[in-house]
Amino acid sequence: MEIKVILITQARKGSTRLPGKILKKVQCKELLRIHLERLKKCKAINKIIVATTTQAKDEEIANLVSNWGFDSFRGSENNVLDRYYQAVLDSNYQPNWIVRVTSDNPLIDPELVDQVVEFAQLNNVDYVSNGFENQYPDGQDVEVFKFSALEKAWKEAKLGSEREHVTPYIRNNSDVLGGTLFCAKNYPCEKDFSNIRMTVDEELDFKVIETLISNLGTEKSWREYTQYIIDNKLSEINAEIIRNEGYQKSLKNDLK
Repeated sequence: MEIKVILITQARKGSTRLPGKILKKVQCKELLRIHLERLKKCKAINKIIVATTTQAKDEEIANLVSNWGFDSFRGSENNVLDRYYQAVLDSNYQPNWIVRVTSDNPLIDPELVDQVVEFAQLNNVDYVSNGFENQYPDGQDVEVFKFSALEKAWKEAKLGSEREHVTPYIRNNSDVLGGTLFCAKNYPCEKDFSNIRMTVDEELDFKVIETLISNLGTEKSWREYTQYIIDNKLSEINAEIIRNEGYQKSLKNDLK
């Protein structure tokens, strides 16, 4: 049986901290396009889908993505778990595995994505993340999970945070965190680079990405970008920004 892998990246213009961030340009190219062109180099992926929203402002994203030769799906703005699930159903692809990345990570490393996919398949677990222990730079986050796990989460997840962020229900009910519903593993890194940011949440993050691309281009590995950040002390620019702040806000909203 052919193993099918769909990568879904979520994208929208409605960021509260840096509106329209994924369409900001470096060297005349949108961050979203840089992100997608890097992902196109993945060898373990059969199909890439950009999952955006049905909001009028996100029609531009769907149109641009189509012009660049990629597929898109438009679904719920806030129920991103449903957006992912419906994107898979709409593809008529019947994948075994789903890869989740986010479009505010323009320099995501395609080789790293392939490595996490292969690790998940080799271990045949429900869910693999390179972020259980947060050792990779923020901006190199990869999650790989079976479609069956996504479907179970879609049917059973109730909390707002579980539906707004796609995978918390799977993560929190995995054996890695003491749960019983899903088998999971962390994809480890040999060293802790968690203090490095190459994601775009705020204007200072964009300044770092702009510097990286201007000096190294868009073809380097995550290790090369990381080393440049370390050597040139770029972390001092955006060190105060909180990792996964959006998810932390969702958890607080669960308590209301």
